[in-house]
Amino acid sequence: MVSMQMIKGRQIVINILRLLAILLGLNKQTKIVPIKISPDLPAFDVPVSAKTSYVSAFVYFVVANSIACAFAAVTLALALSGKGIIRLMIIIVDLMMVALLFSSIGAAGAVGLIGSNGNSHLRWNKVCNVYAKFCHQVTASLALSLLAAIAFLFLVILTASKLHKTP
Repeated sequence: MVSMQMIKGRQIVINILRLLAILLGLNKQTKIVPIKISPDLPAFDVPVSAKTSYVSAFVYFVVANSIACAFAAVTLALALSGKGIIRLMIIIVDLMMVALLFSSIGAAGAVGLIGSNGNSHLRWNKVCNVYAKFCHQVTASLALSLLAAIAFLFLVILTASKLHKTP
């Protein structure tokens, strides 16, 4: 049978993943940016938005966190049944969710670094100096997601060790 400590741990991870999906899914910031077409003409102001849905890595991050959250809720319900084969299936699915979470964190983190620092070789300018709030929310989402993924990994290890010890 699954211990109450593991159930509480799973519930905490589920809540963190849910918060992350909501936080980054709603992330949007609009700024007025001066655009200069030629040196002879004056610059004109254009509203430009930064949204999570504009970058595929951020969309992947939100979807991966949502999927992991949904599967964690389902496996939490299944874990209460306590059958050996079901627990083995839960471990396999949980490992896939951990891999999905870490891959989405890596993808979103790489794009976040480009947004923060730019890439002079490709002439990609940094955008976090313009969209500071957006970048801070992305950073917070990535940090919390990394903590949740690590907790999820430890829960999988704990579940696997309990399954190994069970006759």
